[in-house]
Amino acid sequence: MARASTHAAASAERFFQFSLLGLVTSGYLAVAGSGYLDAPTIVLTALALALRALLVAGAVRLEISPRVVTALTIAYIGFFPLDYLFFARGFLEATVHLVFFLVVVKVATARTNRDYLYLATIAFLELLAAAMLSASFSFFAYLALYLVFAIGAFTSAEIRRSLEQRQAVARNGMRHFSLRLGSLAGEIALGILVLTAGLFFVLPRTADAAFRHLIARRFYLPGFSDQVRLGEIGEVKTSSTPVMHVRFYTPVVPPNLHWRGGALSHFNGRTWANPAGLDQRIPVERGRRELGAGHPVELSYRVELNAIDTDALFFAGTPLMLEIKHASLLRTPGDGYRLGHVPPPGFYYEATSMLEDRGEPARGAGLSAAERGLFLQLPSRLDPRIVNLAHEMAAGQGSDFERARALETRLRTAYAYTLELPSREVSDPLAYFLFERKKGHCEYFASAMAVMLRTLGIPSRLANGFLGGVKNPLTDLYVVRASDAHTWVEAYLAGRGWTTFDPTPPDPNSGRISLWSRLALYADAAETFWQEWVVGYDMGRQGMLADRMQQSGWTWGMRWFERLREARERGTEAAVAGLKRYGLWAGAGVVWAALLAGLLPPFWKRWRTRRGARRLRRGQGSMADATLLYARMLELLRRRGYEKPAWFTPREFAATLPTTELGGLIAQFTTAYNALRFGGRAEAAPQLSALLDKLERREV
Repeated sequence: MARASTHAAASAERFFQFSLLGLVTSGYLAVAGSGYLDAPTIVLTALALALRALLVAGAVRLEISPRVVTALTIAYIGFFPLDYLFFARGFLEATVHLVFFLVVVKVATARTNRDYLYLATIAFLELLAAAMLSASFSFFAYLALYLVFAIGAFTSAEIRRSLEQRQAVARNGMRHFSLRLGSLAGEIALGILVLTAGLFFVLPRTADAAFRHLIARRFYLPGFSDQVRLGEIGEVKTSSTPVMHVRFYTPVVPPNLHWRGGALSHFNGRTWANPAGLDQRIPVERGRRELGAGHPVELSYRVELNAIDTDALFFAGTPLMLEIKHASLLRTPGDGYRLGHVPPPGFYYEATSMLEDRGEPARGAGLSAAERGLFLQLPSRLDPRIVNLAHEMAAGQGSDFERARALETRLRTAYAYTLELPSREVSDPLAYFLFERKKGHCEYFASAMAVMLRTLGIPSRLANGFLGGVKNPLTDLYVVRASDAHTWVEAYLAGRGWTTFDPTPPDPNSGRISLWSRLALYADAAETFWQEWVVGYDMGRQGMLADRMQQSGWTWGMRWFERLREARERGTEAAVAGLKRYGLWAGAGVVWAALLAGLLPPFWKRWRTRRGARRLRRGQGSMADATLLYARMLELLRRRGYEKPAWFTPREFAATLPTTELGGLIAQFTTAYNALRFGGRAEAAPQLSALLDKLERREV
């Protein structure tokens, strides 16, 4: 009896400890997923949680005295001013470091109920902080995880408290305790999520009322400002963060679209830049602005920008018409368009574009002398080998277009693509790329071609944006990620205007579709649904959802009535034909279903009883097996005319039987049953099985 009680207490304690650890971990993941924790804080807290898991599992034994904890805390309080002045460089960041230091210490040293309450409070505050810092779908996933562990921790804490009290009767019902209690916690958490989700969608609300952000967190995108250093686009391409989602209204979407964000003109050998103060402000009236005219519309689309740190607008091809909720735009010297400030999350605009190169200059009759000088500018210290290489590549070509195409083809075929940055700092990045390393990413290819075009007297500029994107079949949206960032060349050609050239060879790894990329599409679809129907769920969305449900219900009802009318019109001939064709098989199916319904339950019950008897013979029986054998014994007695009243205990029922051989067997069976069922005595299991065998062999 004492052994069963000890086992129950140990099982409940272990489940409670792991549930509490999961509670703190889910809150920590929610904060870390918001992107506001630095790498050292993330790593140290993760190590502390892993240590706690090893301690709870019994794999590691570690005792930290209260004096050591106090000394560490006092030392960190002394370190706090240094962290504020030299490391974190901010009061909020230093305070976060202090809080997570206390979290690490408490996670590693929690021993008492007060410590456990402290950890639960920390977990709740972590989740509360994440709710204010993040409005993404990942927070919903961490919230669901938190609910599961919270219910598991609270229920096991109550069981743990009750087991610490003195018990009058010892029970052996802790078989698969953790599995059963974990399943119960999951079911309760799922029910809570379903109920709250129903209220969430029924009650009208807005995103601003649902989420309040302390600080706007944005993904930094270098390369879309007025100054870009060689190598910055390559750094962006290492991230898979979605930067925008595009919905096309045109049935046919060309592959590998260039999403142009702007162009740069001045190059000093290391950095591309635009002259300051040349942006032109253009008004937007009633949300519409015509950007070009006289060309057929080839492509219509809607662009929704994610939380990115740039005010550039991205267009496929040459934009002709723009619909945007903004009072004015800035047109840059590179024929790009900006808002003038970073847009809020969820900002979108709609545009129509022409994809082919224009057959005339982009602006006016041609380039002015000042503009031509700007787009022919060369670095003050240009390696003469670059000039010679440009003339060698363009040798034998008649027109500027042919010379530009020759440079593009030579760079695409004679050089290799890589995202690896040079291992050392070099004085002339372009010369190093063209004559020594002979591999690089798009910035180096485009910069080399633009400079070589200028040595040939062809005006050129560097265009930045994104290339392609992946269509998500779950949302019908094209997902453009930071890894799609791209740089290409625009050359000004007589009679053609600004013409696009892309000298970068294709990335050999871009066409591979991995399991990770497929999972990323599912995650992006969940995030899109979350932002559209949860964060942005307002009265308009509610009306749209109600209208869709009404239309679906009306359609379903009309189809139902149409089917009834068709069945009535067909009359009995179709019914008779159907019976002749399928009646035999349908009748056989009904007979088989009736036989299975009648035979399967008794067979299943008999099989479970025999399996329990075999376990009891081996001394491995459980409380459930004892209950099955007792039910089998009552069934045998019922056949002999003895019925157990529901209000009788097993011992009272055995005492009412006559003092015959059968009554003696029932008395012995009841004693063994009580010893196993309520006393936890495993040695009574074989006796219980043997007595049942005697009862089954005994004749009426």
